[in-house]
Amino acid sequence: MTRPHRVPLAPRAREILRELQGITGSGRFLFPSIRSAARCMSENTINAALRRLGFAQDEMTGHGFRSAASSMLNESGLWNADAIERQLAHVDNDSVRRAYARADFWDERVRMMAWWAERCEEMRRGGVVIPLRA
Repeated sequence: MTRPHRVPLAPRAREILRELQGITGSGRFLFPSIRSAARCMSENTINAALRRLGFAQDEMTGHGFRSAASSMLNESGLWNADAIERQLAHVDNDSVRRAYARADFWDERVRMMAWWAERCEEMRRGGVVIPLRA
């Protein structure tokens, strides 16, 4: 990206990043390229890792995680669509709106990322099972 983008991080995300720093060091990138620490890991590297984890190309890609997050955040009905778009660093296609609507929805994005961290933890544990009524 050529423009700055601030991202609120949930406490668990900060813990994971501190652990990652112990592995990758204190360089510029969280996921540096294996060939040069001056470059970040490529999307192809992430996709290759997903293939080795057993995901087919039509099941998941690195960029697919952003799509999944956008879908789940929007479907929850809890968040302003503009806040979700800002979180994903998307720019409004309407040039007039883009010129005037400069809010970053920071407080809502902080709450949204805390909510998202909880959803990710639920998915990691196997999700939430809701019993069906007879």
